[in-house]
Amino acid sequence: MARRVHQPLEDGEFDFILAMADGPVLAYFSGTWPKAVKDCKAMDVVVGEAAEEYAGRLTAVKVDMTRCPGPVRRYGVTAAPSVVLIKGGEAVADATGAMDGPALKTFLDSNL
Repeated sequence: MARRVHQPLEDGEFDFILAMADGPVLAYFSGTWPKAVKDCKAMDVVVGEAAEEYAGRLTAVKVDMTRCPGPVRRYGVTAAPSVVLIKGGEAVADATGAMDGPALKTFLDSNL
């Protein structure tokens, strides 16, 4: 995953990143259970590329759903992979399931 994608280790660290972000946050929710691993690994690359392309316009955060259950509950995430675009602490758009680069770009362009 690109170095531009933050990877909080606990709920408090996620909240800190959210508070310190200058602008929108793309939260990418990832899981490590067998059914999620393949799609999440593919999304790692896609989110990393988006973090590079949208550098300065958004902050990207990879959230391990097991390590950071608070944001999972707060934003109503029920499956991995999922993405949530957050502005001012509030979810403004979300999507569930694996996306390729063009699909994530469309999602971001439509909601930024």
